[in-house]
Amino acid sequence: MKILIFSIALILIAVLLMGVRVFFTKKGEFPNTHIGASKAMQDRGIHCATSQDREWSRKESPVEQLLKSEKL
Repeated sequence: MKILIFSIALILIAVLLMGVRVFFTKKGEFPNTHIGASKAMQDRGIHCATSQDREWSRKESPVEQLLKSEKL
């Protein structure tokens, strides 16, 4: 029984310590660690893989562009 109480207390302390910034600041939000939100990565032109994949899937292939054009 002592081990159960000790483990619950240890987990509670760990959760409180991980959430200090969230629980005790006025903004109360976790830091954004997403690649797209990093200014340094944006300056280098690096985006997250999901955003890059979405961007590439929207682009038309040269064959599709040629078929849509009036030059045929």
